[in-house]
Amino acid sequence: MQRVDVTYSLITDLSRTKVLMVKNVGDAGDFRWSLPGGAVEADETLEQAAVREAKEETGLDVRVYGVVAINECKYTKSQNHAIFYTFRAEIIGGEETLQRPDEIAEIAWIAIEQADELMPYYPGGLHRLIAGHEIPYVDEGIK
Repeated sequence: MQRVDVTYSLITDLSRTKVLMVKNVGDAGDFRWSLPGGAVEADETLEQAAVREAKEETGLDVRVYGVVAINECKYTKSQNHAIFYTFRAEIIGGEETLQRPDEIAEIAWIAIEQADELMPYYPGGLHRLIAGHEIPYVDEGIK
């Protein structure tokens, strides 16, 4: 199996009752909601990937903080072993626009309860991630 690192940005509104989500267009023309995110490119840090993916998928500039969740999955069909890193993030600029309509069908602020139904893979739900303490993320650079 090939290892694939994926980063996501958990962005909430000011009231912390909604999260920013994207509706992904699947290979078979189906749809799947997720947080803004995607695969880490070669020579890119996790933080850089999270910032880049948020910009590419939503048009927004974000600052990421600590990691709020780490999930993993082994996909037998594609032979990928994916590690998913979810960062807490905040919007610092940009304009919410649909940048890649071939990949992203919609950008929406979704109530946390509905987001939990659309993304059931966070044990305890998004409330726990939003209210909890993140794990510090430190890029120690190249040594």
